[in-house]
Amino acid sequence: MNYETIKLHKDMYKAPGGFKASLEALDPTHAYKGTELGALDAFQRQLKRFDIKVGGASSDIIAKFFQTPDSSALFPEYVSRAVEQGAQDSGILSEIIASKTEVNSPDYRSITTDLDSKDYSAAIPEGTAIPETNITLNEQLVKLKKQGRLLRASYEAIKFQRIDVFTVALKQIGAYIAKAQLKDAVGVLLGGGGLGAQAERITISGAKVAYSDLLDLWGKFDEFGMNVMLASPDMMMDLLSISEFKDPATGLNFQATGSLTTPLGATLLKSNAVPAGTIIGLDKNFALEMVTAGGISFEYDKLIDTQLERAAVTAIAGFSKIFPDAVKVLVRE
Repeated sequence: MNYETIKLHKDMYKAPGGFKASLEALDPTHAYKGTELGALDAFQRQLKRFDIKVGGASSDIIAKFFQTPDSSALFPEYVSRAVEQGAQDSGILSEIIASKTEVNSPDYRSITTDLDSKDYSAAIPEGTAIPETNITLNEQLVKLKKQGRLLRASYEAIKFQRIDVFTVALKQIGAYIAKAQLKDAVGVLLGGGGLGAQAERITISGAKVAYSDLLDLWGKFDEFGMNVMLASPDMMMDLLSISEFKDPATGLNFQATGSLTTPLGATLLKSNAVPAGTIIGLDKNFALEMVTAGGISFEYDKLIDTQLERAAVTAIAGFSKIFPDAVKVLVRE
């Protein structure tokens, strides 16, 4: 089927996988391999079909989406992508999640294991049974929470505003959702919400964090490695004043990549979601599971019909610790 003849309609958002999957099934990208359209996905080819420019100095006004009934069906997918991009750009969540699970329920039961890390070096004598590790469902439910904002856009904003500026506002909604989810994730890492025991805590020795305190935190990790440190803003300031963090190589790496690494090899992240006086050390490969009920959700009927006075943009997610020993906390009392 030629991408220029596809009939677009709002029911495509109701199909399994949503609009994106429905459109890709009708206009598979692999069919364009080796052509000038091969670098575009099915949605981007529809933007080209209707000559809708969503970025750059020559971007169109929002009203361009609503020039025909078919092109108006693209608007909710554009909103979803912009919000998701804003959530991804916030960065921190992706740095601390070991696994992401999608469910179709407001509650979820994660797994737990009876693996004893102290037995990992024990040899198995000949003729004896191999020790068992039992993986079972956790007794505690992961409760998913809805985060989001109401999208209010005036007639003038739709008629006259350029798409690239509107995209910036939508990305900010995505960033808000990601920050709200990060706050929930931090609560679970610390042991809140009834999702497991409180993380092991180490108290710093003085008024400010010293390098010896970080060594104490690092030393508490045994079978897991501390590859991420998530710090509150005040603790971040303390860390950056430690002489070991003033290595020129660390500064050059920050300028080149935007990421700070510690002398211990862990990536250092700052967030207001972390309580004051707190540093969370974790093994990002084993610590946290994110559970979502789909991706970004929106009222596509309102978006297609330009009823943007009260159009909700939301996401539903929850978090669970997979291995509690993969998280340790350094605190200032």
